[in-house]
Amino acid sequence: MTTEPQPARDAEPQPVLGPLTTAAIFLVVSVGPGYEERARDVLGDLAALCRSFGFGAPDGALSCVAGIGSDAWDRLFDYPRPAGLHPFRPLEGARHTAVATPGDLLFHIRATRFDLCFGLAAEIMHRLRDAVTVEDEVQGFRYLDARDLLGFVDGTANPVGAAARRDVLIGAEDPAHAGGSYVIVQKYLHDLDAWNALPVETQERIIGRTKLTNIELEEQGSHVDLNTVTGPDGKEQDIVRDNMPFGSPGQGEFGTYFIGYARRPDVIEHMLRNMFLGNEDARYDRILDFSTAVTGTLFHVPSGDFLDDLPPAPGKA
Repeated sequence: MTTEPQPARDAEPQPVLGPLTTAAIFLVVSVGPGYEERARDVLGDLAALCRSFGFGAPDGALSCVAGIGSDAWDRLFDYPRPAGLHPFRPLEGARHTAVATPGDLLFHIRATRFDLCFGLAAEIMHRLRDAVTVEDEVQGFRYLDARDLLGFVDGTANPVGAAARRDVLIGAEDPAHAGGSYVIVQKYLHDLDAWNALPVETQERIIGRTKLTNIELEEQGSHVDLNTVTGPDGKEQDIVRDNMPFGSPGQGEFGTYFIGYARRPDVIEHMLRNMFLGNEDARYDRILDFSTAVTGTLFHVPSGDFLDDLPPAPGKA
């Protein structure tokens, strides 16, 4: 009997498994040609920057996770590529499309206080200002009792404890990157007027949960059903989501920033294929009639040890 590989215990991960917070900033940037060393400097200093901003507010739970995109990896490091790292694969379904958008670096900043997120993001951008193009910046917040702007509780199915580490952290299957992870981000914009015009019972069938009590429903083809995937062994494959609502009421913008961490990116990609291309239970996820994906990027999340001791830059080994 083959033992399932476990994450290496001596590789300290980045805080991908930190608790859900009340505030977040999601920052995606592309590194300009010739500015690779500047990006490396920020990645190497990230843990120290986070400690500096969070030291005076220990209850603020400030953390930052950095991800590196496929196109940037070989520009930044003379080191083997992570086995699952590739550009985000767009999906064009019969009615809806999961778009692919640029991004070399992701900074996922979160805390219980928005000012801590803001301060850290401002310092990162101060150091990167003329070296990068900002592809996307989203300021997320906790809404009511952990609900999205569609009115449903989000993140209920996240694994915890040992199960979360097993589902999210790379292990012996890719020893050069043990303790790392993968993350996919997508920015969804909601048509709330159309959504709120639906009866609650219809909304519940689309989501697959009751709206008030958050109880899962046995509804084939629902959002919950399409995002439930199993491996070859028949076991359910989980990811950790840290989605956040965002919006600008004055501009009529309301959305959800999807961010999912997984040990292998194909687990999340399977979920997205179900949503956009459908399966035997549904032609597509009906939530997409009211939520449009306007970004899509895949990143590798190195271990914390990797960032603390970066491998050499290309040509400098």
